[in-house]
Amino acid sequence: MARLVEVLALPAGARVLDCPCGQGRHAHLLAEAGFDVDGLDYSPELLEAAVERGTGRTLRYTRGDMRKLPARWAGRFDAVANLFTSFGFFLQPSDDRRVIAEFARVLKPGGVLVWHGGSRDGVMARFLERDWWKSEDEVMIGHERSFDPLSGVLTVHTTWEGPRGRGEREHRIRLYTATRLAELCADAGLVVEQAFDGWRDRPLTRRSSEMLLVARKGE
Repeated sequence: MARLVEVLALPAGARVLDCPCGQGRHAHLLAEAGFDVDGLDYSPELLEAAVERGTGRTLRYTRGDMRKLPARWAGRFDAVANLFTSFGFFLQPSDDRRVIAEFARVLKPGGVLVWHGGSRDGVMARFLERDWWKSEDEVMIGHERSFDPLSGVLTVHTTWEGPRGRGEREHRIRLYTATRLAELCADAGLVVEQAFDGWRDRPLTRRSSEMLLVARKGE
């Protein structure tokens, strides 16, 4: 969070949108750092957990779809934060374009989008088809991965087994290169000004498994 505040480079009281905000762990800290924060998420369960963390004059939560943010938010925010791989889960690539366009719509002129997630180049450079490990509570967790280079979709099948039983689930995420995300941003009127190796203060490389992009809306 300290690194995010450094990258934002905004004064106290600046308006920040955390989207999607999940259970509010980042929105809460952003408000504590002195920003005026809105968090939006689609999950009522996660929003309930976020509200339990606390709300106030400078911290509010809204349930909604990131593909269609509230109309009243047009030009409202100094910054939008899309953090910790919260992008690429919709079935259609067009939905991802809509998300970026909505982020641009709610930013003020000169406002910034901070995007953090996986880098397709780096993930593929270090691709693991399977791995496994044991958690602190003695649960064995295994991942099996497959990647479709045409769609850019990574599929992860997870199984777990421990003292309380076993289970499995599967999720899919569309991975992007920095180049493609910069194109999506440009289409929405955002210019990527900085690209970092994840949260580290060093430039993005082709072997970076995560990337942090900073895009600015035109004045």
